[in-house]
Amino acid sequence: MGTTTDEKAENGFSVAKNVESTSVDRKELFSEEKGKEVNKNQENIQDRHHFMELYEESLKSIHEGKVVKGEIVQIGKEFVLVDIGYKSEGQIRIAEFTNPRGGLTAKVGDEVDVLLVRKENKEGRIILSKEKAARVKIWDKVEEAFRKQDTIRGKIVSLVRGGLSVDIGVQAFLPGSQADLRPVRDLSTLIGTEHDFKIVKYEKSEENIVLSRRAALEAEQKALREKTLVLLEKDAILDGIVTNIKDYGLFVDLGGIVGLLHITDMSWGRVGHPSELYRVGDEITVKVLKFDREKERVSLGLKQLNPDPWSEAEEKYPIHTRVKGKILSLVEYGAFVEVEKGIEGLIRVSEMSWTEKIRYPSQILSVGNIVETMVLSVDVAKRRIFLSMKRLETNPSDTIAESTQGQRGQSPEGISD
Repeated sequence: MGTTTDEKAENGFSVAKNVESTSVDRKELFSEEKGKEVNKNQENIQDRHHFMELYEESLKSIHEGKVVKGEIVQIGKEFVLVDIGYKSEGQIRIAEFTNPRGGLTAKVGDEVDVLLVRKENKEGRIILSKEKAARVKIWDKVEEAFRKQDTIRGKIVSLVRGGLSVDIGVQAFLPGSQADLRPVRDLSTLIGTEHDFKIVKYEKSEENIVLSRRAALEAEQKALREKTLVLLEKDAILDGIVTNIKDYGLFVDLGGIVGLLHITDMSWGRVGHPSELYRVGDEITVKVLKFDREKERVSLGLKQLNPDPWSEAEEKYPIHTRVKGKILSLVEYGAFVEVEKGIEGLIRVSEMSWTEKIRYPSQILSVGNIVETMVLSVDVAKRRIFLSMKRLETNPSDTIAESTQGQRGQSPEGISD
């Protein structure tokens, strides 16, 4: 009995102990979960504080006069609203987004560069400007181009005193002396053209920019010249542009270096004047005949790109060959005939007719006539071919002589030995 009572008492104590243990575990679990929740809340508070600090810091970075990127969120009748990450959207007059025809050049979702004109006006609105942002960026570009000695693209828009006005995003001045490598007689011919310019000087406070196209061209020529010098050597074949035409030949720009193509080296045939074949600005392929590296003098050839027709003249035109040609010129002693391009033959006055007494070739021929002739002789060394017109026909004297001889050989009729 005593043992049973003790067991019950022991069991009761054990249950109580288990209950007490479970209660402690629950308290500990609750305390732990509560601690986690407190920690989480503290972390959230810290995150919010950190986010607010970052947000406040970002607001400090956005100051008046700064160019920032924004996104168009709304387009109204008078204003375009742009989100730049500030407390509220900024507004820009819609006129800054219309073209000269009145058409809208923007849509919701477009990203634009804007300048913060004012953080808050009297109505608490942020004032932005796309046009002013563009001007700031252009001035930044001007400063960078000046510092790096780069070129800037612009369009010549009008004549002004002493030179030309150039639009590079802002107005700039181009002195007349700096418009080209050589003096330009009529500056108005450049209006409407686009070019690259060097910035000679600028004053941002006074919005004054002075340009030079000449300096840009000189830099370009220098770079081209260095490349051309590497390629220049005897027999080199190069492309160029005709820059000037004289009675004695063409001047060809090979890329920073100008060479002379003499009229005698333009064609194997006859050339009256270089302008018959080319005009200023024409592209031309030439062969380098001579190059003086010290004096930078280049002699060019055009006809040398093709074989010399005289090299095969003896084979093509053997003696007694019949050939047709065009009368190129008439002289007192005969007529020059173009047998083919580069080969001319001479018909002497004495070889024009068996029967007519010709004192001047113009009696029977005119420049431009096509005549048939016979080759009498070919001298390749002296580049001469002698031709004859009369030898295409039988000499009447020979015919008469043959007839006379025939008659002498016959016996008179009615007479017999």
